[in-house]
Amino acid sequence: MTEPTVDAPGYPAEFAERYRAAGWWRGETFGQMLRDRAAEHPERVAIVDPAGGGRRWTYGELDARADRLAAGFLARGIGKGDRVVVQLPNVAEFFEVIFALFRIGALPVFALPAHRETEIRHFCSFTEAAAYVVADVAEGYDYRVLADKVRADVPGLKHVFVVGEPGEEHTALADVPTEPVAIADPPLPHELAFLQLSGGSTGVPKLIPRTHDDYIYSLWGSNEICGVDENSVYLCALPAAHNFPLSSPGTLGALYAGARVVLAPRPSPDVAFPLIEREGVTLTGLVPPLALVWTEAAAAGDHDLSSLEVLLVGGAKFSEEAARRVRPALGCTLQQVFGMAEGLVNYTRLDDPEETIVTTQGRPISPDDEIRVVDDEDNDLPTGATGHLLTRGPYTIRGYWRAPEHNAASFTADGFYRTGDVVRLTDSGHIVVEGRAKDQINRGGEKVAAEEIENHILAHPAVHDVAVVSMPDAYLGERTCAYVVLREGAEPVKSVAVKKFVRERGLAAFKVPDRVEFVAAFPQTGIGKVSKKDLRAAIAAELRATAPQL
Repeated sequence: MTEPTVDAPGYPAEFAERYRAAGWWRGETFGQMLRDRAAEHPERVAIVDPAGGGRRWTYGELDARADRLAAGFLARGIGKGDRVVVQLPNVAEFFEVIFALFRIGALPVFALPAHRETEIRHFCSFTEAAAYVVADVAEGYDYRVLADKVRADVPGLKHVFVVGEPGEEHTALADVPTEPVAIADPPLPHELAFLQLSGGSTGVPKLIPRTHDDYIYSLWGSNEICGVDENSVYLCALPAAHNFPLSSPGTLGALYAGARVVLAPRPSPDVAFPLIEREGVTLTGLVPPLALVWTEAAAAGDHDLSSLEVLLVGGAKFSEEAARRVRPALGCTLQQVFGMAEGLVNYTRLDDPEETIVTTQGRPISPDDEIRVVDDEDNDLPTGATGHLLTRGPYTIRGYWRAPEHNAASFTADGFYRTGDVVRLTDSGHIVVEGRAKDQINRGGEKVAAEEIENHILAHPAVHDVAVVSMPDAYLGERTCAYVVLREGAEPVKSVAVKKFVRERGLAAFKVPDRVEFVAAFPQTGIGKVSKKDLRAAIAAELRATAPQL
């Protein structure tokens, strides 16, 4: 067991005092939160897990399971400050695991089911993870094989726990729990609760350190804005470990309120719509491409979706045209969400005018969220002008975990986070997202770093140079296009071969380029750099010529 250390800049004392005095930080921890809800209503259903045979865990059962698993982790030498990479699909064990870790002060590192060998190896190695928790097989993929590969490359990884059949080399999670024990050194509210992943522009995900104090505030602040209470039923349609379905208001917000969480094994209408009808789901969150699919499917389907009161759409900008379809198609209120795992979250309000709901990305949760829109020299711009978004506040981090160089570039000297978003503010204080300043593609809510994909393609023996840019897409918002210059004298290569090469290097499927174009040379800027602006303009013009709606 490692000793807990301060691995990221914390909140300055005067700000921490201010946030406590204002009542944003209530001195709660996640472990105590679940304990309190279980004491208040032990028989109320907390988790519904259709993929697990229709299991329904009450708050009392979830609390007891977390206690027993926490004791089992402690017995295996996992304790306060240790990092545990958690990569699970939408199953009840996800919550059993994270609350057990919260209770002992170990830090979940939230990986997504789509991550593969390259990403998981980095997470386990960089965090010096003590354990890795996976499913046996999900959506046809065997995570035990992935765990074998990672464990061979990361000798410090002591444990692999498997939900389901563990195979010969690993431990079944079901065999870990033991009789509950008193936690000798429980976590404190100001201490780290977990590490979230950032979709960085360099391709190496930075780790976002979230404390119990700051993240729990974002939960109850979201609940107040989204109308979540003990009678709410939240459908977790997106991957549970993603920040959006975790906290906006998400599964943890629902559990904070004493509400019910329904886990959808897949977000498709054929899976989600019957769950909405059967469980009386009142709210859920989707990324824009899925929201489009749902609005189209609702018109053609015959499921009773009348319980659905609010659809939150975030992760990427929701076009005005698509936003206008939500209420007529689904009969519910749209809430646009614009946020980031680093902190700041904005919502349109339930009582906002419809024009505001469909044309903006909302206002911040907190009166103490500080927003600046600046030019390239950090000069503040007037309301209505488009510029770079900077923010600080009671649930926005002051620095990444073990990343001093990134912190120097990503935060101002006085603690404002450079989000990389290009926005403008309306007179009402609502944010309108205009784009991204960072070299990053937002592919339907999944952030793809151009530099990461370029580095992998450059490893191909026939490739001389590569530039990855975004191209507009009516469904995902953006897709990836890789422009490739081949080495002189190299044998011709087809685009499918480049895609196959990237896929075989162990990357998540959403990072494989959607399109590969071979060119003799790249356009250049006045100082000789590759002009990605010109490349983006060229592919956009080509697509508009063939699909004018883009």
